[in-house]
Amino acid sequence: MDKGRERRSWLRWSGLVGLLGAALLLAAACTDDNGDGAGEAGSTATSTAAGGETASATSAPAGGEPVVVSSFDFDESVTLAWIYATALEEAGFEVDTSKLRLGNPREIIQPALESGEIDLIPEYIGSLLTYLGGEPTSDAGETAEAGRAALEGSGIALLETADAQTTNQIVVTRELADEHSLTTVSDLAAVAGDLRFGAPLECPERQFCAIGLSEVYGVEFGELVPLDFGARVTSLEEGAIDVALLFSTDAVIQANEWVALEDDMALQPAENIAPAVRTEVLDAYGDELRDALDRVTAELTTEDLRAMNFAVQAADPRQDHEDVARQWLIDKGLIEE
Repeated sequence: MDKGRERRSWLRWSGLVGLLGAALLLAAACTDDNGDGAGEAGSTATSTAAGGETASATSAPAGGEPVVVSSFDFDESVTLAWIYATALEEAGFEVDTSKLRLGNPREIIQPALESGEIDLIPEYIGSLLTYLGGEPTSDAGETAEAGRAALEGSGIALLETADAQTTNQIVVTRELADEHSLTTVSDLAAVAGDLRFGAPLECPERQFCAIGLSEVYGVEFGELVPLDFGARVTSLEEGAIDVALLFSTDAVIQANEWVALEDDMALQPAENIAPAVRTEVLDAYGDELRDALDRVTAELTTEDLRAMNFAVQAADPRQDHEDVARQWLIDKGLIEE
């Protein structure tokens, strides 16, 4: 579909990064939008993704079935999944994107990988290692290697890690921060008993969340409210919660002029991005698939994540995940326009 020269021009990466700071002042009311429209990539077959998005698929190189690319159920993960899926399509692989937004807890994602329901998902190495029973650190290389070791025998491989990372971020409104002089997570300890904390369903069982907040910071919230990402944003905007666990690259933090509290006791581990892929798929396609994924990973930066999140969360108009992913690949020289 021809979306017009003006829109393509706006999406160019230099424009995204340049517009980010100024446009945030105009986007204070914007929040996460999970209802994306369909997009077309103009090749021979099309697979339908969750939420109405579509991905086109070309003939795959000999050696395997379509590669099922999945994501967690939040914007950044969806965009990353589209980046990897589109790169594979352009390299000639057939891709199935019908399993996007599969869910957030790894109790859903990991069994889906192991069973072959999905083949690939962009992972966050610290959270993955925590789920696998390991102890991540702030060192990305050390955490990634520990993750690979923990995955041995599971039929899942963790590929190269990106420089890009997104850490968990404790966020409060400007009003609450000013009222209680909150600048660090440690500052919450004295007032947390009176506050409502919006966090993922799995928070009570995660070291980076309720367990670590209690053990490392002495923070015990009066109420822990289990919410998905979009509901956390909306609830903080509407005052239904007082504190939210968001992500450090989320555009909505700056757009709403919220305060991201400093992790002054270094609870959060390295969360660099790396594709988790079924080894059966890697074996079927060989180095061609691995190399296509590694080329993408090598180009990802944290600033890219912020710009892409802004495009789909806070821009006016908000952009489609697939369009943003494709334009990023073009601007990095990984695919042709």
